[in-house]
Amino acid sequence: MKFLFLLWALGLLMARSSRTNPDFRKKLEDKDLVFQLNSDDGVARHYIVKNERVKARSGVAESPAFSINFSSAEKGAKALAAKNAQLAFMQGIQGGDIVIQGNPVLVM
Repeated sequence: MKFLFLLWALGLLMARSSRTNPDFRKKLEDKDLVFQLNSDDGVARHYIVKNERVKARSGVAESPAFSINFSSAEKGAKALAAKNAQLAFMQGIQGGDIVIQGNPVLVM
């Protein structure tokens, strides 16, 4: 449940920033893609980036440009809520608890 809430909140924050934050909007320039975050136990949310805006939707995307898959919702929540998220993601990738599918360049 915590992972689902974090994915929802992430979508809300990105959608708001895409409307109100000029620096964030600049990063979205010329981007037209769909990406998703999901877990092996069925929790999924995808994000649509188009026209310098972000929209979040529940469930799995039909053909995302990339997806970040967590081995469980619990591990996904821990990685997203970690004080040092970058370190948590690197450890998760190295340990096999996080798998990036699709174009990894877009993740950066």
